[in-house]
Amino acid sequence: MTILAIRQKLMTYIADADDSKVKALYTLLENDMDEKKFILSNEQFQFLEKERQLHLKGEGKSYTAEESFQIIKGQRKF
Repeated sequence: MTILAIRQKLMTYIADADDSKVKALYTLLENDMDEKKFILSNEQFQFLEKERQLHLKGEGKSYTAEESFQIIKGQRKF
């Protein structure tokens, strides 16, 4: 089933559902709907872009996913 079909089916269900079911669905999804979006400040974006450019030029230190996990777990020093 496509996402569009799922959305249409959900909208139809919600439009026809009794109040208790609508409230239950809202309670289930409330945290997701209220979740704030992750937004970078201009300073943070510029920093990441600078690091990205260094990486693309081969001038910045990069880690593989495995190395990153080892650093996070404290099993490897960087």
